[in-house]
Amino acid sequence: MSMRHRFKVVIVTGVPGVGKTTVLQHLSRILGESGISFTLVNLGDYMYEAARREGLVENRDELRRLNHRQQLELQGLAAQIIIEQASKTLSDQDLLIIDTHALVKTTVGLWPGLPEHVVSVLKPDIIVVIEASPEEVMARQASDTSRYRRDIASSPKELKDFMSMARIAALASATKTGSAVAVVWNPQGGAEEAARRIADIIRHI
Repeated sequence: MSMRHRFKVVIVTGVPGVGKTTVLQHLSRILGESGISFTLVNLGDYMYEAARREGLVENRDELRRLNHRQQLELQGLAAQIIIEQASKTLSDQDLLIIDTHALVKTTVGLWPGLPEHVVSVLKPDIIVVIEASPEEVMARQASDTSRYRRDIASSPKELKDFMSMARIAALASATKTGSAVAVVWNPQGGAEEAARRIADIIRHI
């Protein structure tokens, strides 16, 4: 079995509210301006669509409330579909960027966002962990009324602990496929600079 796909795979992770979506918007623009061909997908979108078709959820945040076995199946299915689609459209000069979480807080405890059966299918070249201060993350969570995230953490200390475990989870996932791990800081107002840092990392993998 090959250790890598013919195209490069970059997984970008970060706790909810860290500003990952904004960083990825800047990254998409920067890569496009650089002439780098890429596809950006969200693993959770694939999980959500599969769960919605089965009548299991009505919105994205309900995914965290499914039982563990359902979540594991959805994760594996999403990973398989993403790679199957990418293998049909991407060449060895192209880049697949996957937006997901290294760690998920569920009703039964913490759940690895990239367990072995998922990361072994995705075969990332690198896992990027976007971070910011717990206070900034909580402020962003509170300002985003489109999502329910109050169950992620109730205090900066609790969120700091969760972010630390998310970094460890990314490192644990990386050991399965020999992937690199990069931590990128995203302070308030620093999304474009964080995106440029990720773009620079991509050029060196």
